[in-house]
Amino acid sequence: MYVGLISDTHDNVNSIRRAVEVFNSRGVELVLHAGDYVSPFTALAFKGLRAKLIGVYGNVDGDIEALKRRYEEELKAELKGYFAELSIGGVNVALIHGVHGAIVRALAKSGDYAVVVHGHTHRARSEVIGSCLVVNPGEACGYVNGVSTVAVLSLPGREVEHVKLK
Repeated sequence: MYVGLISDTHDNVNSIRRAVEVFNSRGVELVLHAGDYVSPFTALAFKGLRAKLIGVYGNVDGDIEALKRRYEEELKAELKGYFAELSIGGVNVALIHGVHGAIVRALAKSGDYAVVVHGHTHRARSEVIGSCLVVNPGEACGYVNGVSTVAVLSLPGREVEHVKLK
């Protein structure tokens, strides 16, 4: 199963649309958003997404009530709050924005998760901590590092590919 990973979209609807194209073209069945959508109107840019979207909030998501309502009503997405525990094809996954790196590391070291997905740093990375794969898809917006990225995770094999958005 292919899972799309996205974070830090920061209202960049053009990057969101490009991410949707990548996810659709790769046959992604589920997309995990690690937060920092920013505004509720960004739901419109995800309209063409064929996969289910599950997300958490980030530290700059303003009106989270409106964000949740818009994403759930328009996309049938699930916004889980600031943290989500998921079982995807029998693989335990933690989804968090990751404001505090120590919490991300503690989740990875806990032994409860095979994968921890986070954002916040705007830097694409994947590393193994203990037996846990920790993935940051990078910034979809491209505002901080100048490069817009997402990631595609293969489960149950836990192989990850970081993809630059054109």
